Amino acid sequence: MQVIPPALERLIESLSKLPGIGKKTATRLALNILRRPASQAHELAASLSELHSAIQLCSCCFTFSETDPCAICADPKRSADLVCVVEQPGDLLAIEKTGSFRGHYHILHGVLSPMDGIGPEEIKVSELLARVCSGAIKEVLIATSSTVPGEATASYLIDRLHDTPIKLTRLACGIPMGMDIKYADRHTLARAIESRSPAT
Repeated sequence: MQVIPPALERLIESLSKLPGIGKKTATRLALNILRRPASQAHELAASLSELHSAIQLCSCCFTFSETDPCAICADPKRSADLVCVVEQPGDLLAIEKTGSFRGHYHILHGVLSPMDGIGPEEIKVSELLARVCSGAIKEVLIATSSTVPGEATASYLIDRLHDTPIKLTRLACGIPMGMDIKYADRHTLARAIESRSPAT
């Protein structure tokens, strides 16, 4: 005997595929959606269905955007010669919340992880090297997380960029080892940006 209606079960299954959402949370979310007016459910469905068609990657920094270039890359008030390299778009959002960084970004969309088959070709490393070779960049701030893959990625980037004339810096004090930067509070992250140190 099936207790949960099939339509509700399908929604629970779909929600439980999202990161950090287990079966219990997915069930709670699905029931919450079901209790709301149908108009809100339709609005949610419409937002989800247009997501992939409306959003693309910025051809310059590779963040998610509805325009190309994105608003940050198109902003003439930001320093185009300073580029902050982050792992994911969520890291960009965390840094932007601090209000301490006024340069541009480069999103790698991952970190090096040979055990998982992720090498430099699987993330946006060649695109970063091309940006640096264009001659418009004076400083690259490497803001990968202080996890083992994040540190390995930072070391790889430092090695690849070491012989270029640009200034290489890393996030400084405040970010604990093993912590993803997207989980750092904005004051800690702001201090880490302001106190960045030369990359070695």
